[in-house]
Amino acid sequence: MTTHTHPSARLTLSAALAALLLGGCSFIPTYERPAAPVPGSFPTATASDTAEAKAAADINWQDYFTDPQLQALIQLALQNNRDQRMAVLRVEQARAQFDIQRSAEYPAVNGIGTFTRQPSTTTGKYGSVYQVGLGITSWEIDFFGRIAALKEQALAQYFATDEARKASQISLVSAVASGWLTLVSDEELMDLSRRTLKTREESVKLTRLRLDNGVSSELDMRQAESLAEQARATLAQQERQRMLDENAMVLLIGQAIPDDIRAGLSTSRLARTAPMQALPAGLPSDLLQHRPDIVAAEQQLIGANANIGAARAAFFPRISLTAQVGTVSSDLSNLFKSGSWAFSLTPQALLPIFDAGRNQANLKAAQVGRDIAVAQYEKSIQTAFREVADALAGRATLQNQLDAQTAQTQSDTRRFELSDLRYRNGVSSYLDLLDAQRSLFASEQALVLTRLQQLQNQVVLYKVLGGGWSKTTDAALASNGS
Repeated sequence: MTTHTHPSARLTLSAALAALLLGGCSFIPTYERPAAPVPGSFPTATASDTAEAKAAADINWQDYFTDPQLQALIQLALQNNRDQRMAVLRVEQARAQFDIQRSAEYPAVNGIGTFTRQPSTTTGKYGSVYQVGLGITSWEIDFFGRIAALKEQALAQYFATDEARKASQISLVSAVASGWLTLVSDEELMDLSRRTLKTREESVKLTRLRLDNGVSSELDMRQAESLAEQARATLAQQERQRMLDENAMVLLIGQAIPDDIRAGLSTSRLARTAPMQALPAGLPSDLLQHRPDIVAAEQQLIGANANIGAARAAFFPRISLTAQVGTVSSDLSNLFKSGSWAFSLTPQALLPIFDAGRNQANLKAAQVGRDIAVAQYEKSIQTAFREVADALAGRATLQNQLDAQTAQTQSDTRRFELSDLRYRNGVSSYLDLLDAQRSLFASEQALVLTRLQQLQNQVVLYKVLGGGWSKTTDAALASNGS
């Protein structure tokens, strides 16, 4: 009995076979993004944090850090910082690795030229064989998606590396901003110590004069000298710290701080720093799109998932093809004449039968690698949640602390003025004046450090919400580089 196949059915079958040959199949597990292991909102979030507003990740750093000196330093860092330069180069390297892996999907055509001199099997005389042509050597036809899975892994690695570059840029922008604020506070603290030292040196002179006139005791004199030396030691310590902080900034920007910016730092004050705009925290789920480090961790997970597909495909036959077309002749002068052309085609199937458990171990390693990538992805989310929650806690409390510290400094300033007046008029003891001096110096230092902490917390909040990188910034850097 003869069975006739309808032409349309044969056409459908041919199309299916062609699709199988060209695309193969895939053993990559279906990817599902793991659930975020964090609460649905931040602990200290307010109504304004969840309101519709421009996210930090969408605010260019030039619009957030508006001080011209700071902007110049950030621009220098983006152009010269070696860590950032290495991050960019790693992206290029990952892209090249992806191109290498992608090329395995296509046959490599090589030019072949051989010369063989060997004895004839019939006459025993030596003869020459010349051959020139084109050849494809062991091209694996990806029926089971092994090469495609490796290509997907390389692509995910490229994307992860690019996201890591963005995260590096965010950290760099934040580090420069924080370092610049630290330098400003160093200048402010040194100025405070110089003024305090001058005041205490005047107190030493006054006390020595009163001692010479028999009005005060040697104890008062020694106490005044002790406070003056304390201020001098504090100033030396702050000058050393200023040098260290400048060295850190030089490393960040990749060059010496320009003279005009150095000159401007000496007159800068934290209280006069250009304000940074308020930032909505949004929801923890927003971090999945706004934090490049989280996106990079997810790409690593996608790559690990693709590795499982490659490990599964290794259990199935590998079909490779070797082909060659060219011209063959025993005489070099007849190499390209009619009748000398030849063609060879050698398909090969390699089926794993016994490998002492290698393929099974590779699959197990790939599955464990995927589980590790899941844990790393979840940890990156939890770390980001903690960083944002910490920054929001600082935002909620540092302003109150700054207000209280300001009020305390004002009270200590007035107390010192009154104590100094009472001492000069002989109403109170010198011990009261010394205590007022110590309290004022400590509260003034604490005020500077509290203000620094508040401003740096704003920088950190911008960073942990994904601010500091944008497509606009990338485009600007590309135009500057060209």
